[in-house]
Amino acid sequence: MSYVVINSIIEVIILILIALFVGVLIPGIERKYVHARIQQRIGPPVTSSGLWASVKFLYKETVEPNSPVPGLYKAMPIVCFFVVFLVFLALIPFNYGFLAFASLIAIVGFLKVEEIAYVLMGSLSKSVMSAGLRFPDHVKGAERLGLLSSYIEDISSNRSLRMIAFGSFPLYLALFIPAAMCGSIFLGDIVVYQQIHGPFLFTLSGVLGTIVFFIGLMIMLNEYPFSIVKAKADVIEGPYMEFASKYRTYIYVTRGFMIFTLSCLYSVLFLGIVPSILSLGIIICIIVALIFILFMGVFSAFSPVFTNRQFYPVVLVTSVIGVLAIVLGLLI
Repeated sequence: MSYVVINSIIEVIILILIALFVGVLIPGIERKYVHARIQQRIGPPVTSSGLWASVKFLYKETVEPNSPVPGLYKAMPIVCFFVVFLVFLALIPFNYGFLAFASLIAIVGFLKVEEIAYVLMGSLSKSVMSAGLRFPDHVKGAERLGLLSSYIEDISSNRSLRMIAFGSFPLYLALFIPAAMCGSIFLGDIVVYQQIHGPFLFTLSGVLGTIVFFIGLMIMLNEYPFSIVKAKADVIEGPYMEFASKYRTYIYVTRGFMIFTLSCLYSVLFLGIVPSILSLGIIICIIVALIFILFMGVFSAFSPVFTNRQFYPVVLVTSVIGVLAIVLGLLI
């Protein structure tokens, strides 16, 4: 194995460790320096919400939910982490030679698996706090005596399907705005084009794409006001309800890791800056993640949880803006 390849592998390992470390700090930074400041309180230590919470849950008792396929149900958080891991690997320049892997099509495919995992989480759990719970469905119009109509987590599963069908449009449209501007779906070509012609962010399509990407990011993360999947007011924690112990740790780590990975994705697509320890690339990615956290915290703090009446129009308008940005990108 050549010296260059060994150095590249070492760089990839270091980048992964940095991404995981920043990822477990992101929840604490968000709660300490954004939410706590908005609510005018001190807030928890930076390390408590992500880092120490993840360590703490490793020592908790594992809960066995009432599920028709318990093995698959418990595997879902691991699948989500692995999917985010693959997306992050695709963004590292060392992997740009694997064209099918380092392409927008592959990234969209990985993120779709992430979305489907939320549907399976909700549909495979038939209990609440490990206790079977049956209740007739009064919401849809009438009580059907003697029939099992629904489980609480079925609600989050149905909402996850709605998010897949409609909510993910803005993010995926934003991903293809740079492709329209440079004429390629491969990450390497998108980065090289921006290094020659300048970042897409400083164009009209790039500005519109940034807005669409940010809203799509919040929807993908189920962040307020788009937290339809796990709105605590009516479905408690949604698909995450029954996960405890190490499975809860996977969820904590994956969320922060996903925020950082999507921030790196934005940096690659709209700034032409790749995550690299040999340049300021990884620093720029961290700064982008902090900016996204700041805006997400402010946006969620002053917005109510959207119902369908607000959710669908926002997604529709954002998608139209995304399509407009793609058309403008093709015309440049």
